[in-house]
Amino acid sequence: MSPAEEYGARLEARSIEHERLLQLDARLSYARLAVFAAAAMLAWLAWRGLMHPGWLALPFGIFAVLINRHDRVIRARDAAARAVAFYERGLARLEDRWIGGGEPGDRFVDDEHLYANDLDLFGRGSLFELLSIARTRAGEETLAAWLKRAAAPPAIEARRAAVAELTPMLDLREALALAGADVRAGVHTEALTAWAAEPDQLRARWLRAVFAVLSAAGATTAIVWAVYDTVQPFLIAALVQVLASLPMRKRVDHVLHSVSQASRDLDVLAHVLAQLEREQFASPRLRELHATLRADTRTASHAIAILRRLSEAHDWQHNLIFAILSAPLMWGTHLAYAIESWRRRHGSEVAVWLATVGEFEALSSLSAYRYEHPQDVFPEIVEDARARFEGEALGHPLIPAARMVRNDVRLGAPSQLLVISGSNMSGKSTLLRTVGINAVLALMGAPVRATRLRMTPIAVGATLRIQDSLQEGRSRFFAEISRVRQLADMARGPLPLLFLLDELFHGTNSHDRLVGATGVLRSLLDRGAIGLITTHDLALTQIADDLGPRAANVHFDDTFEGDAIRFDYRMKPGPVTHSNALALMRAVGLDVSDNSQLPSGPTPKAR
Repeated sequence: MSPAEEYGARLEARSIEHERLLQLDARLSYARLAVFAAAAMLAWLAWRGLMHPGWLALPFGIFAVLINRHDRVIRARDAAARAVAFYERGLARLEDRWIGGGEPGDRFVDDEHLYANDLDLFGRGSLFELLSIARTRAGEETLAAWLKRAAAPPAIEARRAAVAELTPMLDLREALALAGADVRAGVHTEALTAWAAEPDQLRARWLRAVFAVLSAAGATTAIVWAVYDTVQPFLIAALVQVLASLPMRKRVDHVLHSVSQASRDLDVLAHVLAQLEREQFASPRLRELHATLRADTRTASHAIAILRRLSEAHDWQHNLIFAILSAPLMWGTHLAYAIESWRRRHGSEVAVWLATVGEFEALSSLSAYRYEHPQDVFPEIVEDARARFEGEALGHPLIPAARMVRNDVRLGAPSQLLVISGSNMSGKSTLLRTVGINAVLALMGAPVRATRLRMTPIAVGATLRIQDSLQEGRSRFFAEISRVRQLADMARGPLPLLFLLDELFHGTNSHDRLVGATGVLRSLLDRGAIGLITTHDLALTQIADDLGPRAANVHFDDTFEGDAIRFDYRMKPGPVTHSNALALMRAVGLDVSDNSQLPSGPTPKAR
């Protein structure tokens, strides 16, 4: 079946199962209420002496069974609901109505990054929202890092092999989506790794044996007190315990209190880890990741289960009766030592487990994208002394398929630069974003929206979303030239630069703009950079002549059909020969007069 057919069939099956579990949930709720009412009736009859109190065991037993059964049904119901949401979002992506339905990654927005804002990598309707199916913060952070930073060719190849293996594994992606109840909200990555890396709080390990002896003494004297009604030995033992443990009380309390949040976080993570531990993989990178999920002779999820039991044992102390009974055993002190022993053994592995889950989820996100877009291809990354970007039928992955127009783009010797002229709204900036976003996908190990892409490792830089800053007192022009200076520095290496410059230096007059743009671009090309610039100023098309044969003019044009402007968004050779600015002004209702109708007089000077 096609991805849409597979998602649709699974969505229908999960929806039916969810409805069945909802009905079962309601029936069990009514059954529990009925059993409770029956127990109350039996209790009243027993109190009245009309029946033996032993009959009360029957409803209590049934009630306990119902609670256990109801708990399992609720968990299954919630899992079915998550499965429904998983396939609904998958279908939304396939039908190009996914915007606003996923995690936008707003926390990864970085105004200083050299292309993230320009290429819509984060935020509502971003590439991150389209790609990410991660449920842990670690997975989202890994995917964001891959988007922001290009990988080396060996890493790209390893990721592609892993993505290719994971692509048909839809059952695994569904299982990861269902693992745990609230993974994203539950795992606090920074706090968890900080807890795992804390210095040992109980370094004097020999004291553990001393406390074991004191605990045995406390238990023995408590028995003596209970049997022989002799309290003095117990009081002496209790006093010795207090005096011995008092110097360590703050450290013990710190260990016991800090483990609660860490244990909850790890327990949530364990649901994902347990699912991954059950899988077998063939690609080298997936096998390497899978190997990190074994801690000594235990799996990661098993090791986490031990810590969870220690944390639960500490929670028992919140019960007043248990706290009193466990005091002679120095329960909390021994738990603190056991927790520190666990942290010494597995603390260094916590960051590894988080990184492993993060990478698995990032790879799973790319594999879901590849599964849902089977026409997209893996690019060919080639080693070459000169930068190269050769794309055939390049499209923008964030534009709905019904509106997307593909273009061929070739950058590299002899033509390192394309000067793109054209009317407003004709598609110039979109082409820059198309080239940039496909370069980002290629350099993170993902498929690209093209029929073929051959490129060398490159660094990417852009000026499509340069803004002024009131707080920093920067104009848009100053922000732009500052960014261009950064790109010029980047062009020095170690990787050649792919630059995407939108309306270069449009904040100044035509003369300065032409001179400045020609000088900057000549410098970039001399350093081996490749790229595209856009302009609606026809004077700047002269740049291609000044820098030829390393530069070429291309353009987008438009046609008028009655009063409507039509664009075909097809890149054509040569510079544009007309402008549609006045026509657009009139189209929105502005009263634009011809120059001959303007009042005579001196032309105002620019300030």
